[in-house]
Amino acid sequence: QAVAIGIKKCKESGLAAVALRNAGHIGRIGDWAEMAAAEGLVSIHFVNAAGSVLVAPFGGVERKFSTAPYCVGIPRPGQPPIVLDFATSIVAEGKVMVASRGGKPVPKGALISAKGELSEDPSELYGPHTPEGPRDHSQGTGAIRAFGEHKGSGLALICELLGGALTGNGATRNDRSNMTNGMLSIYIDPARIDPAHVFDGEMARYVADVKSSRTVAGVDQVLIPGEPEQRMRAERGKNGVPLPDETWAAIVNSAREVGVSEERIRGVTA
Repeated sequence: QAVAIGIKKCKESGLAAVALRNAGHIGRIGDWAEMAAAEGLVSIHFVNAAGSVLVAPFGGVERKFSTAPYCVGIPRPGQPPIVLDFATSIVAEGKVMVASRGGKPVPKGALISAKGELSEDPSELYGPHTPEGPRDHSQGTGAIRAFGEHKGSGLALICELLGGALTGNGATRNDRSNMTNGMLSIYIDPARIDPAHVFDGEMARYVADVKSSRTVAGVDQVLIPGEPEQRMRAERGKNGVPLPDETWAAIVNSAREVGVSEERIRGVTA
């Protein structure tokens, strides 16, 4: 609803800003950038998750930030939009949870212990846990690290101030009992700013130039933001989503608790 309001206002005036506060989990921010791009609009999103304190700032070991996502979407005529969408932490919490259940491990040094030691062990975030048991980040003593050293830490701070403080959602704090998303979104109509229609051609030229770069060993081609996700979406849509045994076991156990059989789940997922 907030994005729809932003799109409507932007189409009317060429520029709009919408603040969202006290929302439940708003999911993948790229969805909202894609929604705006489908209407021909550029969008910029600063997001925080007040109450979800997970990330240590550059030079620190204590949790001070949420994973504070940042996202930009840019429409391209006849092609998928460019969508830059990332948590300002080295990894999103979901990636740590996947690793804790036997999935792909987190990158080296993505976590930091309370003693300041770099780590890849999910127990730093969740505390001791069993493979099938629940995950509770309040039980851990470590933190996720902000990406990009001081640069990512600085962007995380900006997301907290604009997506949290300015929207009225509140910047992340340890004494807050509930998690709510705040988002400050800015929408721009390229047609209003670029009546000479320079943007589309220059964007196409520059993207092609960037992608033409010679690559390092082991890399087939340079990708632009959004391309890895588009490829993964196509592959998963064709071949399905692989799940670690521990994750499947957790799904089955949760289903049984509400009276749904494993056979029923397999029928749904198939």
